[in-house]
Amino acid sequence: MAATAFADEVVRLRQVGGLSDLQISRAVGVARSTVGAWLRRQRRPTGARAERVAELSAIVDRLARTIDPAYISVWMSRPNEALDDEKPLDVMARGEYRRVARLISELESGVHS
Repeated sequence: MAATAFADEVVRLRQVGGLSDLQISRAVGVARSTVGAWLRRQRRPTGARAERVAELSAIVDRLARTIDPAYISVWMSRPNEALDDEKPLDVMARGEYRRVARLISELESGVHS
């Protein structure tokens, strides 16, 4: 995925997942102004930040197929018992993508319906 494609993914996170600049910045580990620069195409995510954008995008895509897309931003910000009452955004911010992905797998299979 080219650097520009990563910036496009940030735009998609807002469109598909309804995530705010603040939510994206929190999950990816950058300043809110950095997310704004990505959205305006003034800068592009690179390195570890680009990887986090890709992980967040994968989570949002899976959630969009599993729950009402309008609820994704709430789901990501809400403490979740299956994550030891942590918010998925906070878990993602620590780089624990797989913990959130496992929870979504359970949602997809109907375990947490």
